Amino acid sequence: MINKFNLPDGLSLRLAQSSDNVFLESLYHSTRDDLRLIDAEDDFIEDLITKQHNIQTQGNATHYPNAYHFVVEKLGDRIGRVIIDFGHNEIKILGIAFITVARGKGYGSGVLQGLQQAAAKTGAPLVLEAMHNNPKVKLLYTKLGFVVEQTNAIADRMVWYPTADYLR
Repeated sequence: MINKFNLPDGLSLRLAQSSDNVFLESLYHSTRDDLRLIDAEDDFIEDLITKQHNIQTQGNATHYPNAYHFVVEKLGDRIGRVIIDFGHNEIKILGIAFITVARGKGYGSGVLQGLQQAAAKTGAPLVLEAMHNNPKVKLLYTKLGFVVEQTNAIADRMVWYPTADYLR
């Protein structure tokens, strides 16, 4: 079983534990500014975000029961999370998110590049989805070599295929 995955620049992934639940819920809340645009009372919106988090958690557990939930750390401090499903033919990133102060600092690129190296060693493609309402993340994924393989009304399915050159 994977317990910890060290990455460059003081980044690491470790398996999430029950003691991380408050952090993970707070992190999810920090990523849902879209729901804060709703014309409603703050308590209603925060309750809605909590419900959305619960639905996402339950959905991932149902559809990806073997997924690994990692906490991203920078020099031992929790700064994000990544959920990964190691399937038979692909490695799927179900979600990646960072706390507000850690966004835009290259940590996501570092995590994704580390996952690309791991995928290259297994020969499996790395798959993720880029939401249409987040063009910055799609640009990042494209810069890292992901290509759009499918598209729907909400998101693009993007895939990175390992090559022999990547392991050099």
